Amino acid sequence: MFSLLDDMISQTEASEFLPTKIPILPLRGTVAYPFIILPLSIGVPRSVKLIKAASQNDNIIGLIVSKEPDIDEPSPDQLHEVGVVARIHRVLRSDKGSLQVIVQGLERFKIKKWIEEDPYITADVEITPDTVNDEAESALEALRRRIVELSNDIVEYLPQIPNEVSQFLDQVEDPRIVLYTTASNLRMEFEDRLELLFEDDLQDKMTNLVQIMSRELEVLEIGQQIRSETQGELDKTQRDFYLRQQLKAIQKELGEDEEQATNLEYREKIESSGMPEEPKKEALRELDRLEKLQPQSAEYGVIQTYLDWMVELPWSKLTDDNLNISNARDVLNTDHYDMDDVKERILEYLAVRKLRAERKFDQEPLEPGREQDRAGGSILMFVGPPGVGKTSLGRSIARALGREFTRMSLGGVRDEAEIRGHRRTYIGALPGRIIQALKRCGTRNPVFMLDEVDKIGSDWRGDPSSALLEVLDPQQNYAFRDHYLDVDFDLSEVMFIATANTRDTIPAPLLDRMEVIQLDGYTEYEKIAIAEGYLMPRQIKANGLLPDEIGYTQAGLRQIIRDYTREAGVRNLEREIGRFARKVATKVALRHDDTDSATTTQNGHNKKAILIEQTLIIPDTVREFLGKPKFFFEAAQRTENPGVATGLAVTPVGGDVLFIEAARMVGKDRLTLTGQLGDVMKESAQIALSYVRAHADDLQLDISKLNEADIHLHVPAGAVPKDGPSAGITMVTALVSLLSGRPVRAEVGMTGEISLQGQVLPIGGLKQKALAAHRAGLTTIIAPKRNEPDLDDLPEEVRQDLTFHLTEKIDEVLHHALRVVS
Repeated sequence: MFSLLDDMISQTEASEFLPTKIPILPLRGTVAYPFIILPLSIGVPRSVKLIKAASQNDNIIGLIVSKEPDIDEPSPDQLHEVGVVARIHRVLRSDKGSLQVIVQGLERFKIKKWIEEDPYITADVEITPDTVNDEAESALEALRRRIVELSNDIVEYLPQIPNEVSQFLDQVEDPRIVLYTTASNLRMEFEDRLELLFEDDLQDKMTNLVQIMSRELEVLEIGQQIRSETQGELDKTQRDFYLRQQLKAIQKELGEDEEQATNLEYREKIESSGMPEEPKKEALRELDRLEKLQPQSAEYGVIQTYLDWMVELPWSKLTDDNLNISNARDVLNTDHYDMDDVKERILEYLAVRKLRAERKFDQEPLEPGREQDRAGGSILMFVGPPGVGKTSLGRSIARALGREFTRMSLGGVRDEAEIRGHRRTYIGALPGRIIQALKRCGTRNPVFMLDEVDKIGSDWRGDPSSALLEVLDPQQNYAFRDHYLDVDFDLSEVMFIATANTRDTIPAPLLDRMEVIQLDGYTEYEKIAIAEGYLMPRQIKANGLLPDEIGYTQAGLRQIIRDYTREAGVRNLEREIGRFARKVATKVALRHDDTDSATTTQNGHNKKAILIEQTLIIPDTVREFLGKPKFFFEAAQRTENPGVATGLAVTPVGGDVLFIEAARMVGKDRLTLTGQLGDVMKESAQIALSYVRAHADDLQLDISKLNEADIHLHVPAGAVPKDGPSAGITMVTALVSLLSGRPVRAEVGMTGEISLQGQVLPIGGLKQKALAAHRAGLTTIIAPKRNEPDLDDLPEEVRQDLTFHLTEKIDEVLHHALRVVS
């Protein structure tokens, strides 16, 4: 530090030998002072040439501030007239072609004449040291001492400035060195720095600097007073009022600088954000750390980002629920057809909230440590195949409640930090997606949809489903702790709604925390009603058509449903209707083009004579516009020959119909299974064959056909994995049909497991299987007797179209399934 002082003194003594013709380097946003060492980053080509040329000569350049900082290569008339002569001490080259230059200011100068601009600016200058009045020596010494005194006081409030700065100033007697050293390290407005350089009289310069330093010291003292008083025992109202008044006073009267005002703004936001005590304490602690750091510090930006998240989260912002039960029912009925179970559950939720609010149960104080007893948000899970309206139902629920809606897709999420956030020790850390979504919607009680919860993955980065346990547990989520925030956030007011295609892949602990509502799909009648009330109006508008340009009949819609879609939902149905509508839109647009020349004149105006011909969705136009059918009734064709039976299954996309084929060939009593069957279905096949062998006489089968013969069971669509405990009676039926030569009835579908004693065991998903059979055109279903209560869940029109044979023994199954051969 003291060798630097000696170097500054030597520079003052050598200033009289400086050249007067020098190259000029424009500065942008930086002011150079005499005696001060300054690092510069040079990237403009003209400036690079200047540095290289000066380095090969006397290392002397002129530094002048540009009037137009946005211009890379300003002209002489865009530069100020006063600058600083400087010596280049070191030049370093970077990989990107720019230069890092260390220069030291020597003395002030003024431009006498601009000489040239190419290849860089040069000028004839006059060296102009600061003017000193002979009678002002005592005043200058007093001002020097005052500047040193103020510097020592300011350093006490800024612990990031080393004590060596004060020691250095105490050793300096030259008032110019004290002036410029202090000015280069003090927080000042850019215009104040320029004014300090342009002023000629040294006493005036020092007087102006004392005023600037006094103002800065006063700002720091008020900031310290605010910190100490806000940490005292003032109540919240007094503290908020005091902070606002102090902030206004500082900004208005003292010209508070941007950084200090930002810190005070953070403090006011923290006080007004409604944070609980723990988050507020943590935010204030981080703010205190921020005030002690320099803005150039890497940790400064990390803390600032953290405070931005803390003050912008909706700690206490709640949306008022619309507790009008009739309005909610109307909204749900308007947006969705059927789904009575879901609508009833939402109305129950609203009824409970309404009664609790009217009877003021929520205002009763809770004992410490019993926060989990509060009435938290509901956690529902809609399970059903694609296209049945699970996600759109969440939006309708939010609209019925009058709440904000936000969603988060969990499909393919494998990192636990997606839920809980990253710890702040990691570069680029952010809160988890739960907290991010709440910040976006701006309220603490939205309807929050967690889509595809059955498709969460897990790997070495963690298990997101385990992280969701805390989010979806009403006994824990009142104190959800995100890794980034590291404080508790109350999620108990959030209404979580999860969606899934199947519950089989959801971990049991996670499934236990949710109320499951099954959406099994729509019948043909329901699809027609949905198409009439929702899909057709939406597609007519989406394709720019008018109601008198396209129409429909139920027969046409029914043909689309049967021949062009086979799904539990209505997504493909809407796609096919949209495809039909686009064909109609093309016809309408072509008709407009053809009639552009056919105009009639009326009252001096041209009018297009266009005859509108409505296109109807009827069976004939469906085939014309949509092409050949995509699906056929296969059961009759597949079951013509003995050995083929029609089974019913449940898949992640709803119920489905599958065929089990059996074949016999000469061999060594082996059983061959194909069709990518799972372990459970393989065991069912072995049980079925064992039962047939053991009861061949009772079934009136020729046992010789089983001796020294291989049996092959195949379930088509071999690329699709299949498993589940409901194919037993279908396999027995296929084997008996093969060995007896009696084909299976084409209209019959069956589901049920079998025991070695021939008992028909109950299965799951009967409703989905029955809907699949109905879609496929089957009219008779064979099912276990113990599944009879499940028939109550079927729509009435489906039960009327289907005939159910509920069986307890395999003999009853075979009686209803096999044809009678004369």
